[in-house]
Amino acid sequence: MAVPKKKISKSRRDMRRSHLALTPVATVLCPNCGEPKLPHHLCNNCGVYNNRQVLKDKRQSD
Repeated sequence: MAVPKKKISKSRRDMRRSHLALTPVATVLCPNCGEPKLPHHLCNNCGVYNNRQVLKDKRQSD
């Protein structure tokens, strides 16, 4: 059975894990309504993509 000969120090362990951090999700503000949205995606709030109305506006249906 494989057993480590020496204990890996916290510094060496943490240096190995330095690239495992999660990156935050990129968001941009919708130019139409100002809500945060994913870049290159349809705005969930107003239904606009690339300055075109693609879906009905949720705010108008209420």
